[in-house]
Amino acid sequence: MWSPEREAEAPAGGDPAGLLPPEWEEDEERMSFLFSAFKRSREVNSTDWDSKMGFWAPLVLSHSRRQGVVRLRLRDLQEAFQRKGSVPLGLATVLQDLLRRGELQRESDFMASVDSSWISWGVGVFLLKPLKWTLSNMLGDHKVPAEEVLVAVELLKEKAEEVYRLYQNSPLSSHPVVALSELSTLCAGSCPDERTFYLVLLQLQKEKRVTVLEQNGEKIVKFARGPHAKVSPVNDVDVGVYQLMQSEQLLSRKVESLSQEAERYKEEARRACRAGKKQLALRSLKAKQRTEKRIEALHAKLDTVQGILDRIYASQTDQMVFNAYQAGVGALKLSMKDVTVEKAESLVDQIQELCDTQDEVSQTLAGGVTNGLDFDSEELEKELDILLQDTTKEPSDLPDNPQERFYIDSVPNTKISDAELEAELEKLSLSEGGLVPSRKSPKRQLEPTL
Repeated sequence: MWSPEREAEAPAGGDPAGLLPPEWEEDEERMSFLFSAFKRSREVNSTDWDSKMGFWAPLVLSHSRRQGVVRLRLRDLQEAFQRKGSVPLGLATVLQDLLRRGELQRESDFMASVDSSWISWGVGVFLLKPLKWTLSNMLGDHKVPAEEVLVAVELLKEKAEEVYRLYQNSPLSSHPVVALSELSTLCAGSCPDERTFYLVLLQLQKEKRVTVLEQNGEKIVKFARGPHAKVSPVNDVDVGVYQLMQSEQLLSRKVESLSQEAERYKEEARRACRAGKKQLALRSLKAKQRTEKRIEALHAKLDTVQGILDRIYASQTDQMVFNAYQAGVGALKLSMKDVTVEKAESLVDQIQELCDTQDEVSQTLAGGVTNGLDFDSEELEKELDILLQDTTKEPSDLPDNPQERFYIDSVPNTKISDAELEAELEKLSLSEGGLVPSRKSPKRQLEPTL
């Protein structure tokens, strides 16, 4: 948590090595030209003017983005962009041009542009009363004092979006109302100083994503429910839920503190027993029991508060569901506005009539043209009977099963004579090398082998 006395400024001393343009170290003549002052008017030499402005304007904004700051001052930029003991003489003109183009805005002007009734709590931080009474008003709008704070408009929008996402992804988003102190602690890593944090809140309020209210001396912030939703004013329900949440946190802290106290009494009783101090140990145990009873009472209260919060969250969910149902019923009514049962039946009858008509047309087209191809049905029946008789008399040359045909082709022909078989066997025996067939063995017909 920041303290109001702390005021962090943008770091000075130059950019880290490697983040500056190449000519910063390599082109001495070019840098000498860029560090020189602008002419009084662009019309004198528009080429030189545009060249310098095209170099410094993007560099100023990119430097602020790398530093993670949205507030910048001329003095800080002069220190950051020192080179060999020299400072750029035209930075004031660059800032004036960025102000003219709307990429920068005076901090006081930005605050005045936000329609807010709670800026009064930031007066102690900004030290501006009234807001428009600034040094720039005394010197004129065309001069940029070295100490005046300027706001990078686009960088502030990016920082506001970052803070909003940080809140949405944190446990604090369980309820739209949070304490300002809790939110500042959550955003300490994103906002380098307290002023930036308040500027971010102002930007979020300008976008109608947050609103701030002071309740019993404590400032609370209410966020919009969705990224594209607009925040609604803080109402009594929001305040009541916030108070319940604060009570829950207070009771939880009290229970934790009493639990530590009970544990301490337990340790004292244990040490007293070891030292033989029985009475002291009993007193410590009695204190421990009293503390535990207080803890039980606080737990009962805490359960009651948590139960109420759960009911509130459930009712909010029920309300969202009810609103969704209601919107769905309304959309359904609009979509069925001109649809009736009678109209639906009439439409079905028309479709059926069209289908019948189409069937009649199709039958007419199919039977109306024969191209002279009229056949006698009795002759066709006789020809079919002849074909059936021929089929029953002549066996089919092909088997029904292809595997069966393969089996028949692979089996040797069994109608070969015995003499032919004997001759074939003798040839085989001779070719085997001296095996002579026996003439005395009885002749028998060889069976085919598979």
